[in-house]
Amino acid sequence: MFESLDEQMKHDEDETSTPKERFLKWVLVGIVSVLLFGGLYMGVRLLE
Repeated sequence: MFESLDEQMKHDEDETSTPKERFLKWVLVGIVSVLLFGGLYMGVRLLE
């Protein structure tokens, strides 16, 4: 059936989320990452 937990998790995710949901999740992850690292960068710049 499944050879590893990783394959099982991928199979479960495919059943529970649509491609649009996965796309929106990754867009949100990207936006949060940019805001987080941008905020850290600006904070360091202000300390100098």
